[in-house]
Amino acid sequence: MQWHAQFAWLGDGVAADVLIEADGERITGIAAGVPRPPAAQHLPGLTLPGLADAHSHAFHRALRSRVQAHSGTFWTWREQMYTVADRLGPDSYRALATAVFAEMALAGISCVGEFHYLHHRPGGAPYADPNAMGEALIAAASDAGIRITLLDACYLTGGIGRPLKGSQLRFGDGTAGNWARRVDTLYEQTDKAGRLHARVGAAIHSVRAVPREQLRAVASWAKEHRAPLHVHLSEQPAENEACLDAYGMTPTRLLAEAGALGALTTAVHATHLTDEDIGLLGTTMTGVCMCPTTERDLADGIGPARALANAGSPICLGSDQHAVIDLFEEARAVELNERLRTRARGHWTAGELLAAATSNGHYGLGWPEAGRLEPGAYADLVTVDLGSVRTAGAGPGHAAEAAVFAATSADVRHVVVSGRPIVHDGRHLLVDDVPAALTRAVTAEEPD
Repeated sequence: MQWHAQFAWLGDGVAADVLIEADGERITGIAAGVPRPPAAQHLPGLTLPGLADAHSHAFHRALRSRVQAHSGTFWTWREQMYTVADRLGPDSYRALATAVFAEMALAGISCVGEFHYLHHRPGGAPYADPNAMGEALIAAASDAGIRITLLDACYLTGGIGRPLKGSQLRFGDGTAGNWARRVDTLYEQTDKAGRLHARVGAAIHSVRAVPREQLRAVASWAKEHRAPLHVHLSEQPAENEACLDAYGMTPTRLLAEAGALGALTTAVHATHLTDEDIGLLGTTMTGVCMCPTTERDLADGIGPARALANAGSPICLGSDQHAVIDLFEEARAVELNERLRTRARGHWTAGELLAAATSNGHYGLGWPEAGRLEPGAYADLVTVDLGSVRTAGAGPGHAAEAAVFAATSADVRHVVVSGRPIVHDGRHLLVDDVPAALTRAVTAEEPD
């Protein structure tokens, strides 16, 4: 396969007339400044590596617009989320997730990190296949044509020292040992089945949901399997206060004590950190996933993204609860939030923010061979229109800035994942009528 990009972001800048060649899933050649061969598909606009949505809860998409109709807090939002969770089974979850992942593909996302904790039947009894819900998500990613890292979350308590109750009973495995045995099966099944689009990682839901004495077991599973480990960290001040009261230390320090930090770990949100927390995350090269649209939608606060990056933490991006699915919006919000916090401009370059949306996210999801336009990388291409009402007039010298600071997901025209066309001229090639699929899936599970 050959593609000829009018412009392409090659990691260190934008080049013109870029010929991209692939054999199967991988790029075999990149050359800039060459005429278009007759057989090459023309890609007008700016071509980027595939985007990585490093933090997703697919079923939260059913909350969009509904939770914005009321005031409240993170904790009142959570009760509405539980109501949606109660209505899903493997078949309905696959339908919903397929539509959500198709929406992601239309937004230029080639890989998703699905932070998965909706494991069992209502009431907590396992399905005949204990991983039926995880299998539904893996199948949904295939249906939508994108890759997935299923981050299977250990979720054992309803708060520090409090048992699971109500809707939370679906999330729990009783102990970290039980969780590990279930995830071992999923890991082995995924490997044996040759699902090339899927990898299995681990997640600690939070220090609220995994007791101190069980954290190390989850971290050890991830290290043994060389798998990504993700964790919600310090999203709420109440989480920090509860951890300090129970253990005499911050959640970050508690995770460090358990051996849960490191280059294969990604902390999600990391909003309310001390200077010591930032140092611990940075010196261990723990990644941090910022989810600005969720963090502002839930009134969580603005995390110290620039300080974390300066300390050594790679920054990636996630759409989390899917109030919108638009990684360009997430990328620019990292910079704009910092401007609001400091009342100064220019904390991040467009190139740094594109790396957060591409290579950094793929690395944090366990796909280091993706997220770059270079030989040997996965042939994941996303072409952004430079002639829309949002991007017109930028010129090639500012194409990267146009993508980050002006474009939206609606400007994505073409998407290729592992050498396979998934979106052409803004139309999904595998899921017919994505808005209709979303409507069917969301309204079928709509709370009363």
